[in-house]
Amino acid sequence: MPINAHPDYIAAEGEYHKATTPEEKIEKLKKMISLSPSHKGGENLRKQLKTRLKKFQSELIKSKKSGKGIQTGIKKQDMQAVIVGKTNSGKSSLISLLTNANPKISQNKFQTKKPVIGMMNYATTSIQLIEIPAIESKYYDKGIVYTADTILMIITNLEELNEIKDKIRTTGKQIIVFSKSDILSENEKRKLKETLKSKYKKYEFILISTQKKENIKELKNKLFQSFGKIRIYTKEPGKQTDKNRPMILEPNSNVKDVAEKILKGFSNRIKQTKIWGPSSKFAGQKVGMKHKLKDLDVVEFKTK
Repeated sequence: MPINAHPDYIAAEGEYHKATTPEEKIEKLKKMISLSPSHKGGENLRKQLKTRLKKFQSELIKSKKSGKGIQTGIKKQDMQAVIVGKTNSGKSSLISLLTNANPKISQNKFQTKKPVIGMMNYATTSIQLIEIPAIESKYYDKGIVYTADTILMIITNLEELNEIKDKIRTTGKQIIVFSKSDILSENEKRKLKETLKSKYKKYEFILISTQKKENIKELKNKLFQSFGKIRIYTKEPGKQTDKNRPMILEPNSNVKDVAEKILKGFSNRIKQTKIWGPSSKFAGQKVGMKHKLKDLDVVEFKTK
């Protein structure tokens, strides 16, 4: 951050660091250049920003020439999961079943050539789910995988799992999803579960069938639990709580975190906070900004 930078520049810089695609970074860099300090000390900064801008523009041109293309408009939501797997593993069928997405489902290889985005509604929350092209295809996008919170590794046999694991580099939670379990006998399912428990202890796993909708509810729950987030509801004084749109926060978040997520600087305008729910000693308890919240708490603010 440059010395004497305008708050608008600082905000633009924050947007740049959150950008996940070359096109987003180009857009944010242009904004940073337009808002960079006009004094002499800002000349070097502008040169650095323009150099960085040219780099991303060059990468974008190369990507388009290679035919891989760039997926635009993927803004990461509070909870994001990516479906990773080989061609014809059932990725498209799964995202179609879990979300509002409507991908092309075909037995042809490499049918998916760009990410497909859908939203899964579960436990009053919305989870962003992305199906990316097959891991062995030229369209595979490892960048989206790297930044996702949870990876659903969809497989139809254990050999595929090792290949997928070798290509994934992420700090996100990983869940093994064995697809097309309807073609297995009960004995084959039992042996498969025993193998997964013994050889892949650090992974959550589940056997599903999109055809018969087997274990789909259980998969939704595993996916939701994998994020480890808490849901916080807000209400206005004298009004009912809207339980349809909770805020999604990290565990151990406090009242100030809720206020700042509503609007940066909003916590300075609050004169009183009341809470209801698991972290309160009684309904409507008055608390301070440092009060730690729990899942399903309700927060009410009164401003100055």
